[in-house]
Amino acid sequence: MSYDAAMAPDGSSETPPRRIILVEDEDFTRQAVSDSLAGAGLDVRAVTSVAEAISSLEEFEPHAVITDLDLGPGPSGVDLLQRISADFPWIGLVVLTAHRSVELAVGSSDQLPADAVMLVKSALDSMDDIPAAIEQAITQVGVHRPDTSGVADEIIISSVQAEILHLMAEGLSNAGIASRRGTSLRAAEAAVQRTMQALGIAPSPEYNSRVLAVRRWQSGHVTVR
Repeated sequence: MSYDAAMAPDGSSETPPRRIILVEDEDFTRQAVSDSLAGAGLDVRAVTSVAEAISSLEEFEPHAVITDLDLGPGPSGVDLLQRISADFPWIGLVVLTAHRSVELAVGSSDQLPADAVMLVKSALDSMDDIPAAIEQAITQVGVHRPDTSGVADEIIISSVQAEILHLMAEGLSNAGIASRRGTSLRAAEAAVQRTMQALGIAPSPEYNSRVLAVRRWQSGHVTVR
């Protein structure tokens, strides 16, 4: 595979635009990011699933793949990046996610490839940060992970609490969480209570604590340590 410069009609050397596969299952975000990248001069192919991304790899020959982590039912963005890292190691890898950890995004402790550049949506200064991250991933100038030190309103939870939070976000009751995790109902209730405490959510007759928990999960200020 070669990304050599092409020849312009006047015979001068012209560098072709970077080819980017964008994987995002949420319509509004996919369109907004795709339009922004195209406006930055990138050649973007936007898809909604891991299967579509994989089927495009050899034919489209992307310089980089940018993906969300949570892509709904089926393989996650983590699965996709691990596959690309193993089979297409020359492709730059970028994560664009609402969460600061894999555990929060997909409920898994699987690791991202070491050279993946990670962007947290709530921490972006502007959409211009995305093309810069893509170029960083392609040129492999250092590896970026979101710096959570000193982040305003940062909430730190454990990996178990992240799993509980992810299950609550799926809409599971305490009984459902107990069944999914293979524990007793009492153990699930205790785990949910500890997760609420870690998130700083106290019982209140005025609010649905689970809705508040999921909103904090979506805020981008929760970190797993």
